[in-house]
Amino acid sequence: MINIPEILTDEFSLQPWQVTNTLALLEEGGTIPFIARYRKERTGELDEIRLRDLVERYTYLTELEERRQTILSSIEEQGKLTDELRTAIEQCMRKTELEDLYLPYKPKKRTRATVAREKGLEPLADIIRACNSPETTAADLSAQASAFVDEEKGVATAEEALAGASDILAEEISEKAELRAHVRGEFVRNGVFRSRIKDDHPEGTTKFEMYRDFSVPVRDIAPHNMLALRRGEAEGILSFDLEFERDALLAWIEQRVSHSGAREVRDFYHAMIADAFDRLMKHTLIGEVRYEKKLEADMASIQTFEVNLRELLLSAPAGMKPTLGVDPGFRTGCKVVAIDRTGKFLEYRAVFPHTGEQKRIEAVGVLRDMITRHGVELIAIGNGTAGRETDTFVAEVIREMDPRPVKVMVNESGASIYSASDVAIEEFPDLDLTVRGAVSIGRRLMDPLAELVKIDPKSIGVGQYQHDVDQRLLRKKLDETVESCVNHVGVDVNTASKQLLSYVAGITSTVAKNIVQYRDEHGAFRSRAQLLDVPRFGPKGFEQAAGFLRIRGGEQPLDSTAVHPESYHVVETIARDLDLSLDRIGEIAAKVKDIDIRRYVTGDVGEPTLRDILRELEKPGRDPRDSFRYAEFREGVSEIADLKPGMVLEGVVTNVANFGAFVDIGVHQDGLVHISQLANRFVRDPKEVVKVGQIVSVRVLEVNEQLKRISLSMKKEDRNK
Repeated sequence: MINIPEILTDEFSLQPWQVTNTLALLEEGGTIPFIARYRKERTGELDEIRLRDLVERYTYLTELEERRQTILSSIEEQGKLTDELRTAIEQCMRKTELEDLYLPYKPKKRTRATVAREKGLEPLADIIRACNSPETTAADLSAQASAFVDEEKGVATAEEALAGASDILAEEISEKAELRAHVRGEFVRNGVFRSRIKDDHPEGTTKFEMYRDFSVPVRDIAPHNMLALRRGEAEGILSFDLEFERDALLAWIEQRVSHSGAREVRDFYHAMIADAFDRLMKHTLIGEVRYEKKLEADMASIQTFEVNLRELLLSAPAGMKPTLGVDPGFRTGCKVVAIDRTGKFLEYRAVFPHTGEQKRIEAVGVLRDMITRHGVELIAIGNGTAGRETDTFVAEVIREMDPRPVKVMVNESGASIYSASDVAIEEFPDLDLTVRGAVSIGRRLMDPLAELVKIDPKSIGVGQYQHDVDQRLLRKKLDETVESCVNHVGVDVNTASKQLLSYVAGITSTVAKNIVQYRDEHGAFRSRAQLLDVPRFGPKGFEQAAGFLRIRGGEQPLDSTAVHPESYHVVETIARDLDLSLDRIGEIAAKVKDIDIRRYVTGDVGEPTLRDILRELEKPGRDPRDSFRYAEFREGVSEIADLKPGMVLEGVVTNVANFGAFVDIGVHQDGLVHISQLANRFVRDPKEVVKVGQIVSVRVLEVNEQLKRISLSMKKEDRNK
């Protein structure tokens, strides 16, 4: 049995106590955000990324060990477990290699080799195997096979007997772990993926045009190419093969398998090896290589999605201010909702600024009235159909207003999904779909994180081939990302939705629902301790969640900070030594610099926790997200037809892929900055240069109105040319 903690210690270059303590914390029910933030002394200050990697590897090794024990038991029950085989299995550290070792002993469906054995041809295979020796200089296989002719068993001729023996030996050869490992490795090292568009798709008629006659070494294929090829194959548009040097591989296998000094035996083995390779090895191993490359592509795609989602969720909030949310439309009008500073829906009106002068005048009056009555400070305008036209209209409405609200174009991806969801129906059962969408648009400007957690991340529009990757793994990774972001920012327990609360460490969906229900029945929470009165919110859940929950203006000033209740006594001691009340906690960080903080170290609170506490007290309850900024789209540029090569525009990055970044420049169609156009230097990974939500300056390179493709560049022009 392998020593998993020892392996993790070695692989992650950690101290044994770090691994042991981390695994113990997980076993005790600790969550990753809680362990990373509040148990630094026990883990040696491992961050979330390292902890998640450690947990993932621990899970893999645990599954590997469970499978190893199952395989050992199975082979032992068959009476075939030799010391050599046991050692090989016990030393195996990869699931693929483990399954290769098990393959010869794995219960099988009925095969040609099975049929041959049923016909009594195993002894003939043994005779031929014995002849496969340098000492054998002559052999008459046909004569040997004649003894096994038995029409009652279905063996009519010596040739049929030899064919059956060949099937037995071919299966044996195809299941040799070392041969499979080499062939698989050769496919990866020297194989080539090649694709061709099928004849019934003429040139220029498919989105897979670049794969019309495409080839790339297996080892070098880019993740997005792999996923695109698989999608094109699934849609029946292209063929997608793995090409390799068959003769060289067969020669290598033959060199290691065929040893007879007899020409007839060598010829038999030559044909048998070709059959074993073509019928039993090639297709399964190609499938395995394709699957491995698919997994690699999945991971790369999911990692890109994770980064994009994190940047989007952690976008700077405009703030909890009275807001108008506008879902634009031409003929159907613009849906306008007023939202108060807590995100509560107040009023809905439909206006029609794009259907005639009289309707436009009426719309001006409605908007100004709503802005004045509700003290609106922010206006969020969806960037979909009629978005730029509505943006221009709203700019005219507020131009002379004092104070003038801040107007922002908001990415409305996923708003329609939210509008029709159970979450939206439960929240606004009496509102129309489009009105719910306007509310979502307004709220995501006020606080992107609080609103976007209500939407399936796959619907937000920041993924790459998200429907082609492993959906279970995608869901797991995206949920981890949302959880990480929510706990990084913290949650106001008196305004948070149950969806937002359910991502807080230690809070289940049931407890989140109970918190909201308790709040509705008893009013705002006055302290963190009061949360223990919520049904099913026990001490363990409270321990995990409390530090991430904020209570503004409550009975305990520290409840609005990231300081965990278990450490309140430390802050109270420091404040007492500095002769400060907790109402003046913001002054503690500055004054404590004159004190040796090590004097406050205890068995439970070490220097890492003390440093975190002091950092938090420098700006108690601060929001860790960036300050709010927004893009200013160029006036007069609202459609693709308005674009001209050479134009320099401001835009916002909406998605980052492995091959570049998509930028919204206000024309209803995002433009692509190819990876080669991101900077005046070589860029290996677009995420090194740009992130979702970033405001960038781009230059138009090329516009194709028919295909709705816009090519952009972020390179600085060389003025000396």
